[in-house]
Amino acid sequence: MDYLPIFLKIEDRPCLVVGAGKVAARKIALLARAGAHTTVVSPEVCAEVKELIKQDNVSCIERQFREEDMDGVVLVIAATDDEAINRGVSALAHQHRIPVNVVNAPNEGNFIMPSIIDRSPVQVAISTGGASPVLARLLRARLESFIPAAYGRLAHLVNDYRGSVKKHFSNSGQRRYFWENILQGRVAELLFAGHEEKARAALEEAIEDTDVHYQSSGEVYLVGAGPGDPDLITFRAMRLMQQADVVVYDRLVSEPVLDMVRRDAEMIYAGKARDQHTLSQESINELLVRLAKEGKRVLRLKGGDPFIFGRGGEEIETLAEEGIPFQVVPGITAASGCASYAGIPLTHRDYAQSVTFVTAHLKDGSIDLDWEMLAKPAQTIVFYMGLHSIPVIGRELVAHGLPKQTPVALVQKGTTRQQRIYIETLESLADLGEREQLQPPTIIIVGEVVSLQEKLSWFGMSSRGQQTG
Repeated sequence: MDYLPIFLKIEDRPCLVVGAGKVAARKIALLARAGAHTTVVSPEVCAEVKELIKQDNVSCIERQFREEDMDGVVLVIAATDDEAINRGVSALAHQHRIPVNVVNAPNEGNFIMPSIIDRSPVQVAISTGGASPVLARLLRARLESFIPAAYGRLAHLVNDYRGSVKKHFSNSGQRRYFWENILQGRVAELLFAGHEEKARAALEEAIEDTDVHYQSSGEVYLVGAGPGDPDLITFRAMRLMQQADVVVYDRLVSEPVLDMVRRDAEMIYAGKARDQHTLSQESINELLVRLAKEGKRVLRLKGGDPFIFGRGGEEIETLAEEGIPFQVVPGITAASGCASYAGIPLTHRDYAQSVTFVTAHLKDGSIDLDWEMLAKPAQTIVFYMGLHSIPVIGRELVAHGLPKQTPVALVQKGTTRQQRIYIETLESLADLGEREQLQPPTIIIVGEVVSLQEKLSWFGMSSRGQQTG
């Protein structure tokens, strides 16, 4: 993050705005809505600012800015149309260690003003770090339709009863489950429909209903995180990611996907690299069972799809044996996602009438495959976990009948901005590891469909060994 997003309480606190044009007027109006006591300093004052000065908490000094104007203020905004003055105000604010925003020059200050969706007390702030205020406004416009105005009233209602709920439920987990039920149930729907008194009565009834036990019975969500791009996550996966108490995640789950998980969830890393297992598979199975029996909602987050070389079947076998409730949410597997982002159709009427997914790393570490079946023409083969088996793959496929010039694509970190594509042949594959610094995760695609890659590439510019994100 380039900026730490915070919400600053400035009610009844002195703030300073240098400048009194139309841009400054927008900043002054925001400060006034937040309850600040705002002083405006400018030799000239536009009509919009003159209207704002009529408010009790906005005053104006019609002269040039002076350093003493900063005495005692907690926040400064430089909003003149003179860049030199703005830089001077910013420099002085930095000297006085006062947060300062410089309009149209985010790098001059140390905070920026986000685009705001105001459903007070619910607020959503959107920022592009000063890179594109227009983009921030467009994002705000999209989100406006998803956040009804009634959410503000719902937040006020919840706030009125927080104390009562805390008295009835001493356990923080029970309180969270209670509020999740309220905010996604009848009380919220009554308020959204305009029946505030009925919503209040229903909330009071729910608080007093001692027969209802607001606690989790424990459950595991086996969720596919896809190949890396967070935009490929399903809606259902997103919902479960936001309600999990504990997250057990793999090495192949990308950072942007992890950032979408509920912030206060406990995070447990269970990644596996070649010959380096943080937890054995048996330990992971036991961990999922133990956490669920403790009454926790456990998100088992796996890269790609949990049922395609993701050992998801092994894990839910254990859950089923132990009587643990579970859900499975499929994800886009690496073969499909990486091939699509590389511009390689896995099937094509002119080149391949079938596709085979193969793992090049068996449970005992060997690579013992039906090479005769894999070397059939008119099909595509996708190898998972095959980096350490590249020389074997090329040698065996040629030995069992595929032409040496059969095209091969290696897609490294597919669907992400770090995606790299290497186009080879079975003949040139053997020494690729010596020529390039290959890194996992990388999938290997073998077949004539690879010849379409240059023509069909769409995700950035792609060529041999070039970054395409």
